[in-house]
Amino acid sequence: MKKKNKKLKIGGVIFLALFIGAAYLFIGYYGKIFSVNTSVSKTDPYVYVHTGATLESLTDQLIEQEILIDKKSFLWVADQKSFNIPKPGKYKLQDGMNNNELINLLRSGSQEPVQLTFNTIRTAEDLAGKVGKQLEADSIELLQMLKSKELAAKYGFNTKTFMTLFIPNTYEVHWNTSAEDFVKRMAREYKAFWTDTRKSKAQALNLSQSEISILASIVQAEQSEHRDERPKVAGLYINRIKKKMKLQSDPTLIYATGDFTIKRVLNKHIEMDSPYNTYKYEGLPPGPINLPEISSIDAVLNYDKHDYIYMCAKADFSGYHNFARSFFQHNAYAKAYRNELNKRKIMK
Repeated sequence: MKKKNKKLKIGGVIFLALFIGAAYLFIGYYGKIFSVNTSVSKTDPYVYVHTGATLESLTDQLIEQEILIDKKSFLWVADQKSFNIPKPGKYKLQDGMNNNELINLLRSGSQEPVQLTFNTIRTAEDLAGKVGKQLEADSIELLQMLKSKELAAKYGFNTKTFMTLFIPNTYEVHWNTSAEDFVKRMAREYKAFWTDTRKSKAQALNLSQSEISILASIVQAEQSEHRDERPKVAGLYINRIKKKMKLQSDPTLIYATGDFTIKRVLNKHIEMDSPYNTYKYEGLPPGPINLPEISSIDAVLNYDKHDYIYMCAKADFSGYHNFARSFFQHNAYAKAYRNELNKRKIMK
């Protein structure tokens, strides 16, 4: 009996030791998997995972952003879950996430969308720079695409009109959108924007969609402050086109110089030889002088019907214009405006 009791006691001790060991291991494993291992209360809750990122580079990034508390437990759980290739994107983290939750998020691809906005764009460089600041897309690669003859032709444009593909607005996209995918997305948006109704209005004006946008860019440059006056400005330029008059738009000259600080157009600008010099050459310039807003494009398509062919900024600097039917009346308005420019010592 004594031997039997002794064996039972030894067995009990061994069992207890095994149980305690198992419990210890369980608690250890449980802790690694389910204990809090993130802190975002004092930092940006977003983590941006770049295309091509590895588990090692991502871990270093989480440490650098002071998000990850314990690196070893994170890597251990990642190994157990065979997580080694994170999906690129913008992820919003919650404070107090455990390793299991964090890894599940980063492997899921369930990223936060980006509200991509671009406006007040004059050049391809402006567009590439603004998009590059909001998305993973490389701005240099995007700029090269914007200037690509082959890519422009693929979408039915030339290198001068290609910019009319991009319509300023706010678009919901993924942060890891590439330069190529950005252009594809804008092509879809362009197609959706040019409805049958808009197309028929452009055809009624005997202008292509790109020509409508080019004219809209001039209208917007002439009236950047007050959208309500844009249809009236558009009507004036359409009157000039119909009469085969030169557009004589000052903003086209400023665009041609590349100096957007110019506030007063002088004779030296008017004499400049450039296809964007609408004082020298009849018709529309070869491309837009900015990316016109939707309101500017629609202002051209729904222009005010009137018989004005001249306009000049009002001398009160309200941002509105005086419109005239005769050159005599226009000269009176222009003289008043020039006098005010001189009074305010605006010489260039």
